[in-house]
Amino acid sequence: MQKTKLNRFIQKYNLNGNVNSVKWSSKGKTLSTHFITSDKSLMGNVNVSNFDFDDSDLGIYTTDQLQKLLSVLGNDVSLNITKSGERAISLNVKNGSVSVDYTLSDLSVIPDPPSLKRLPDFGTEIKIDSDFIDTFIKGKSALSDVDMFTFVNDADGNVNAVIGYSSTNTNRVNIPVETETNGLTNPVTFNANLFKEMLVANKECKSAVLEVSNEGLSKVNFKVDDYDSTYYIVAMQDVD
Repeated sequence: MQKTKLNRFIQKYNLNGNVNSVKWSSKGKTLSTHFITSDKSLMGNVNVSNFDFDDSDLGIYTTDQLQKLLSVLGNDVSLNITKSGERAISLNVKNGSVSVDYTLSDLSVIPDPPSLKRLPDFGTEIKIDSDFIDTFIKGKSALSDVDMFTFVNDADGNVNAVIGYSSTNTNRVNIPVETETNGLTNPVTFNANLFKEMLVANKECKSAVLEVSNEGLSKVNFKVDDYDSTYYIVAMQDVD
């Protein structure tokens, strides 16, 4: 197995350290996880197929520690589980004669993300492509101290993603977006830091659709290669 395949899976849920404790579920050559950030403003799931690993459930309490251990190894790795009875207690990752062991957590100490019982009507559909991803990442980097961005209609009724949006005079980046449908009635504001990390983790995706609800929730699904990643982002309080 290529270590890069596992690292990409981790990157898509870890979001540069914003999600650290998760449960991995391996079944039928598909590895998956459901996750939520500590502030509960983003949740989602990531699946990677054609992943040759034993069917099992693993408690990954410190993803950052696992990433450090994986960095010791070369790219061609094998994964094995050490069990005590039916419980997985350790993950062994080996490259040639070098191996690392990561202690697994009891599944009960990692809370399950809540299920979304009712999804609102997503009245606005925004096209996400490589240009938008690249521009947003650069715009957020230019305004590194800005924590929010807002989808808002301009004077012509077209949707813009505005990093640093405010009713007062501020530094900001205005990014026109292409919409398939536009039902946006009021500005809707989201966490710019998490949105940027989500785009960075999926920047190899050439085309996706971001759905936005006026009720304050957005959803986006990225499909590329063997990866299928879905994110739900909760809107922040209205900005001034």
